[in-house]
Amino acid sequence: MNRNGPDRQSQRQLGRISRRAMLLGAAQLGGFGLLAARMYQLQVLEADRYAVLADENRINVRFAVASRGMIVDRFGQPLATNRTSYRIAVVPEEAEDLAALLDRLDRIVPLAPEHRQRVIELARRQRAFVPIVTHSNLTWKEIAHVAARSPDLPGVEIAATDERVYPTGELCAHVVGYVGAVAKKDLTGDPVLALPDLRIGKSGVERVYDDALRGEAARRQVEVNAVGRVIRELHRDPGKPGATVRLALDAELQRYGASLFGEETGAAVVMDIHSGEVIALISRPSFDPGLFPDGISQVNWDRLLNAPNAPLVDKAIAGQYAPGSTFKMLVALAGLESGQITPKTKFHCSGVLELGKGRFHCWNRGGHGSVDVHDAIVQSCDIYFYEVARRIGIDRIADMARRFGLGSRLGIDLPGEQPGLIPDKEWKRKRFDRPWQIGESLVAGIGQGYVLATPLQLAAMTARMVNGGQLVRPGLLAESAHPGQAEDTLTVSAQALDIVRRAMIGVTSEPKGTAASSQIPHERLRMGGKTGTSQVRRISQRERRQRVLRNDELPRQERDHALFVGFAPIDAPRYAVSVIVEHGGGGSRVAAPIAADLLRVAQMRLSQNQPT
Repeated sequence: MNRNGPDRQSQRQLGRISRRAMLLGAAQLGGFGLLAARMYQLQVLEADRYAVLADENRINVRFAVASRGMIVDRFGQPLATNRTSYRIAVVPEEAEDLAALLDRLDRIVPLAPEHRQRVIELARRQRAFVPIVTHSNLTWKEIAHVAARSPDLPGVEIAATDERVYPTGELCAHVVGYVGAVAKKDLTGDPVLALPDLRIGKSGVERVYDDALRGEAARRQVEVNAVGRVIRELHRDPGKPGATVRLALDAELQRYGASLFGEETGAAVVMDIHSGEVIALISRPSFDPGLFPDGISQVNWDRLLNAPNAPLVDKAIAGQYAPGSTFKMLVALAGLESGQITPKTKFHCSGVLELGKGRFHCWNRGGHGSVDVHDAIVQSCDIYFYEVARRIGIDRIADMARRFGLGSRLGIDLPGEQPGLIPDKEWKRKRFDRPWQIGESLVAGIGQGYVLATPLQLAAMTARMVNGGQLVRPGLLAESAHPGQAEDTLTVSAQALDIVRRAMIGVTSEPKGTAASSQIPHERLRMGGKTGTSQVRRISQRERRQRVLRNDELPRQERDHALFVGFAPIDAPRYAVSVIVEHGGGGSRVAAPIAADLLRVAQMRLSQNQPT
């Protein structure tokens, strides 16, 4: 029997246990080492980082909307400003019974059932100490009634806020624009945009200069507890109110111009020919911008969208019309520059021009006889400009038109400006995959066919014609635009410009001038200009067989538009004007008198009121 057997077995078992203990101890030691290293990393190496995160978790920045800047006209008259408005909010945790509180509040200032339900739902979802707005835009009288009952209204808070108002109402709506609540598409990550009281520019000057008008929001750095309740204020930055934006617009001239249209629709622009300052920009019909700041109702929105004559469209910058005979001045300049005509070149007008199988009529079916370029502009002879267009072609006409600002946006500081259209051979090939026809040149030569322009473009075109060819651009800010410099002068013959300018004076001053009856009856204020008719549609052969022979015999909405462009005074031009009266017929009948009155009043106000 081996007496040493059990002892050896015990030793082997003890050895195995010792190795296991060593491995387990090593693992434990390694674990403690890793834990210690992680604690060292967190408490020493990354202590600053986590301290910042902890601070961010208990320190918040609260923002408050800055007072929005005013918009004023050139004389300081407010066009957009603020007035104090009052609102009521309830703090659910301070109300013993929220439903009963809302009932008591409803008896003082009515609360719509759907809005009451919304307040109750919000109270269920959000933290009990967060105020919920129940009423907005309350009057001082309504607030006084609530304040008098405050002991019975625990948890009710009264606050004053700014409400955007537009003193001139619809008169300047397309220019000034309006503000509205921030929509999802407006969010950029800026926390200020999430403020429920914030209103941002949605159209017009309110939109273009929104950053300046909005100012800088006030900031409060506060310490909060775990549920977000403010414990104390750490720092306050009062922010900065929005800047005042001063426009070149003359609100009284704007008001007068709108009155001249009466029930007619259309647009008018008056601008300084040297600085480019737009002192009147009228679009009729218009709308009430005060409908928008607190959210326009669906009923009112649908009414505006479906209203006849498009009140939301700024026709002065977005209405695109055939320029009619106002375009003939550009054709004359292109013809003179090409050498195809001279000041003495005459064409005979018999009332009709035959080209192949086509017959192109003059507006004067009896004809004008033999006329030169001066007489052709004064009397608006179509045949003369058919002949010029046939000789020089569409590309030369298009080049001249583009030099004067047609066919592209002028860059006025308003959203929604349209470019109009100046066609040429390449344009038609790309658009229709067809060659340009000579008959189309003739039609374009009198400002019809594919040619389109905005009233703003026609005013700028006129300004450039009478200011010596300076490349002036229209602008809305007072004293922000600058006269054209030498390098900004159009490459057009001064002699040719003088020929056209003298003819424009003849339009309103000579016996055969198409606007002779609309001349301003003041020697120092006299104007020059050019009438035009923007064709809406032609009278069909069927209608002619039914004895519908004149445009004014068509239904009102199918009649031609009346146009006029002009400048004044004739001896030292200062202002250019363009007027379009939709479906008004010939320009001499309705558009020219409006233009004359606008230029007369603009000059008189200039002499009586100098901007401060």
